[in-house]
Amino acid sequence: MSEDEARAWLSDHFSVSRGTWELLERYVGLLLAEMSNQNLIAESTRSQMWARHIVDSAQLSLLTGSAGTGPWVDLGSGAGLPGVVVAILSEREMLMIESRRKRVEFLNTVITELKLSNARIYGGRVETAPAINAAVISARAYAPLPKLLGSALHFSTDETLWVLPKGRNAENELEAARSSWQGVFHVERSVTDADSAIIVGHAVKPKVRKGRG
Repeated sequence: MSEDEARAWLSDHFSVSRGTWELLERYVGLLLAEMSNQNLIAESTRSQMWARHIVDSAQLSLLTGSAGTGPWVDLGSGAGLPGVVVAILSEREMLMIESRRKRVEFLNTVITELKLSNARIYGGRVETAPAINAAVISARAYAPLPKLLGSALHFSTDETLWVLPKGRNAENELEAARSSWQGVFHVERSVTDADSAIIVGHAVKPKVRKGRG
């Protein structure tokens, strides 16, 4: 997907007002400027910001049509992908969780600069964040699936929708998790990379191990 194709995709799939375009442009500018202070994205993706990062994040929103009301929780938000992008494109409350101080400071700057009233940051580990009932949980490049599910279980109900970009290892990670986790899972192909996939799940819970009789 080229940068022009990425912008066209956004226009085709979202009601992107002039103001929303400006917010996305400003966010890209803030992210690129911050790259001189910390490594937020791979250097090789600078020229593909809209395809590799903006659309790659925005596509997750299209998989959450069945989600109920309530906050979206993004684990290990880093540069704000997908958290900031989703917060710009929707009105859903967004809680981004990030433990690294410099990245927390960057995310707070982004929220302030873009006046994202529906977004907030928890600066700390996912496991220590106060429990809330999340409508959606996302995580991009956060942790292997079994660890990811365990760390965020206190945000999840039977109705919570999990949308988890997992690159080319999605099927393998899902298979590895099935021994200790249950739920209704399926895999969606990424619109930005035909070889990459997104795990979508709900009713996620640990399997109860039967004791030996």
